[in-house]
Amino acid sequence: MKIRHKNKMHYWLLAVATAFSLGSCKKFLNEKPNKTSSLEVTKASQLDALLNAYSSFYTEGNRTAIYGTDDFGFTTSLYNARPGTFSMAAVLFGLWDIDYLPDDTREVFWSGEYRKIFTANMVLEYLPKVSGTEDEKAILKADAHFIRAYSYWVLANTYCLPYTDANKNELGVPIKTGISFELPVERQPLEKVYQQIESDLAEAMKSPVLLVQNGKARHWRANKAGINGFAARYYLNRNNYAEALKYADAALKEYNTLVDYNTEMRYGRDQTITIDAGTPNAKTVTIKYPYTHDNQVDFTDMLGWKEFLYFRMLNHESWWYVPSQELLALYDQTHDLRYRYHMVKGYSYDRGMTKPSYDYPGYIFFFKDRIPSGPTVAEMLLIKAECQARTNLPNDAMLTLNQLRAKRMEPGDWVNLSAADKADAIKKVLQERRREMPFSQRWFDIRRFNNNEDPADDVVLTKTFYPYTSAVVSTSEAPKVYSLPKDSRRFAVPIPRTEIISSNGVIVQNKY
Repeated sequence: MKIRHKNKMHYWLLAVATAFSLGSCKKFLNEKPNKTSSLEVTKASQLDALLNAYSSFYTEGNRTAIYGTDDFGFTTSLYNARPGTFSMAAVLFGLWDIDYLPDDTREVFWSGEYRKIFTANMVLEYLPKVSGTEDEKAILKADAHFIRAYSYWVLANTYCLPYTDANKNELGVPIKTGISFELPVERQPLEKVYQQIESDLAEAMKSPVLLVQNGKARHWRANKAGINGFAARYYLNRNNYAEALKYADAALKEYNTLVDYNTEMRYGRDQTITIDAGTPNAKTVTIKYPYTHDNQVDFTDMLGWKEFLYFRMLNHESWWYVPSQELLALYDQTHDLRYRYHMVKGYSYDRGMTKPSYDYPGYIFFFKDRIPSGPTVAEMLLIKAECQARTNLPNDAMLTLNQLRAKRMEPGDWVNLSAADKADAIKKVLQERRREMPFSQRWFDIRRFNNNEDPADDVVLTKTFYPYTSAVVSTSEAPKVYSLPKDSRRFAVPIPRTEIISSNGVIVQNKY
């Protein structure tokens, strides 16, 4: 987490702001900083340009979320089909490794989130020094606090144990609230990290910015609906259902637009591949993708996804969200349009499993690597329904849930669910939540399920796979069972060793 400090930070900040303003945010900026090396940051509009650069904030390369849950279908048969398809990261993260994972040199999630925090801190540092109206500065202040709250939350829920009374004095993450590199980098107690998140969230709540401005949802920046949406997620994670419901309702009151998969989802460009070439079984297959797959670089479809309250994406560098059989079985495969469009059949062929051919689907949302992870309208309905179910309002929970299902299913009797009692309502809401948000929220959900007052939703993770070393999977040896018990300390992911070294050992590793 060490970033080189320069005496004239304003020159660096200007360069970043200028680069961002000339890149992805041209049409949204009222004023661009002058492209000279001698101009200092003097205007609030220059800080606004920095925060407008959604391309530097929106991705979350959290490989724990991608590989580390029961949504990820990593099996020996799939691996045997083409070992070269899978990186060692899939093995290490997928089997909850503690021995070799700290030395994975491609792990950038920790540093990526701290870069966002550093940028937020720069904005807060410069705000008193620049010109601009008090209203402009208030918006920027709330925005920076929101970025910081969001990043600290995902860091704490990845690299730290779940926040409970028993764990509140366990190691959290370093708290950086300034840009001085003389500030301490020791890991703070988990309770203090959560106090920082709540303090930042309280400041973010002061934002006067509405999500929809001039008829356009401006979800790549902090806004009232997005902040309320994150607060709903935060309090659900804390098992505080009254607060989670309050904030979910507040978000939905401001904005409640859903994508109707019956009329607004469609297929895009097909892909044609020859499998088993040169054999009697050779044939040409067609892979059908949703239209949201078609644009890798163009942000039009991503920014146009009208359910976003706050624009964040889980990003998978290896381009294959492998759905487990357990996840696939949760869908009504005939009538659920999420299964039809997002579970792309034969996607394994795209990943090189063509000779001998091996047929397995992939979960596809935006291109091959990105799925929504920021708060959405759909998530707010799921949070609301879960809070209603957990507070013994099963009928209300089903009414809320069915609002979402009506936009995701073909019309028919199968759309509307009913619940016999509280336990049945909770079960059905959690199943729907997993269908709607696979991979992106499952890791966080399992952590809270295993630490609430309801044992019925506990999740013990197990996978059967080969033994391995830091670089080799031993396919000649018998597979073994790997498990992650509900009270395992491995729910705190190992911190990259590079971060420990760069701190001169001040940052300490998790204890297992």
